[in-house]
Amino acid sequence: MPNLSPTGQQIVQSLANRYGLSNDAVTHMLIAVYNGNGTMAQFSHPEFCGSGQWMRGGMTMVSDLFNNNLKCLVDNLCNDISNELANHQSTPFSGSFQSQSQNGMSSQAQASGQMGSSNSLFVPDPSTNWWPKELGSPTSVGSQNSLRYAYFADSHRLAVTTGGTPWVYDTLDHQIGGFSQQQGGGQSITFTSQYGTVDLSTLPVVSRDGSIHPPANAPAPSMTVGPAAPPPENRSENVAATNPPTEAPNDAPATHQSREDVIEMLERLGSLKEKGYITDEEFANKKSELLARL
Repeated sequence: MPNLSPTGQQIVQSLANRYGLSNDAVTHMLIAVYNGNGTMAQFSHPEFCGSGQWMRGGMTMVSDLFNNNLKCLVDNLCNDISNELANHQSTPFSGSFQSQSQNGMSSQAQASGQMGSSNSLFVPDPSTNWWPKELGSPTSVGSQNSLRYAYFADSHRLAVTTGGTPWVYDTLDHQIGGFSQQQGGGQSITFTSQYGTVDLSTLPVVSRDGSIHPPANAPAPSMTVGPAAPPPENRSENVAATNPPTEAPNDAPATHQSREDVIEMLERLGSLKEKGYITDEEFANKKSELLARL
């Protein structure tokens, strides 16, 4: 929730006195209208009898359906707030905004176009533009629970964070329309494009926290909700561990070179187990197979 500047606090106090509402109720509606780019709002506050929606010049809905006085109050208040936002907006509002929540346990928001994040009624929040500056202004931004993303269609880039350092992906020829978190199993992150539902791990990683991520054309590891785990340092180790060379017949004597290969493979397996890329059981099974070749 953005913090009010001294000017914003003065306007909230003035509107609260004018409409006989608390500062908290007016602040709640101010942020709701601001999130709606000054032309719409989705709100939920006890002083407005719960949840409702407002659209400038069009619709006002409240939970108390037949309370026309409340509808009139909400419409007048939101129009006054819309005018104040326009008067204190540094850059024009553009784009659209949508948000929703379910039982207070999960939330989702999505916006397209340049959002009006520069308004003197609020204290600037440095975390608002959390993606690398060189990416510029996003085509769309969104969030779901701890996941936040910013999509840059012109440069084919996608920035994603789950609370830690941002990851930047190459979106290839995908035209991304939204994200979702799969809460079962590994809690993987998927997105929708013209090809349907796609796992985020299929996109190449370009950078993490401003550092170039080699190799740039390799698929990214699957991000999980929470602090992002570092990707495997050497993907060839994973391939070698899960796809060892074809075993020679048991009666064939092991050469000096094959013994070195087995020992090297065992060292790689141990490194993968220490890094958590394979389980103890997988390590033990592969170790037995390799030792049988000596």
